[in-house]
Amino acid sequence: MRFLLDESVDARIGQYLGSQGHDGSAIATDHPASLKDGQVLAIAHREQRILITDDRNFGEIVFRHQSSHAGVIYMRLGAYADLALKIERLNEVLSRHSNDLDRFLVVTRSRVRIRLQ
Repeated sequence: MRFLLDESVDARIGQYLGSQGHDGSAIATDHPASLKDGQVLAIAHREQRILITDDRNFGEIVFRHQSSHAGVIYMRLGAYADLALKIERLNEVLSRHSNDLDRFLVVTRSRVRIRLQ
């Protein structure tokens, strides 16, 4: 699978995805830093990458502004979530929700909510 990591996401998530055979790209590494959220979403859509973010603003861009995307995984785990929890929750998304990755997924500590446009 192809992913784009927003600047808000721990870079080690990208390393983990790469170790699992996924194609990962990251803002501030493979693309300019400090892009506006709309630009980040446009890159992910253009490159057909699932965006992984910790930034809640993408919900407004997708739903209020009806911006196109190739899928968004919003990791709503809190500021103090450790890497192990992030990877555990991401693994659940990839294994249990693989057919929904083209949608907007909100990932919390206890559940995954799939938002429809």
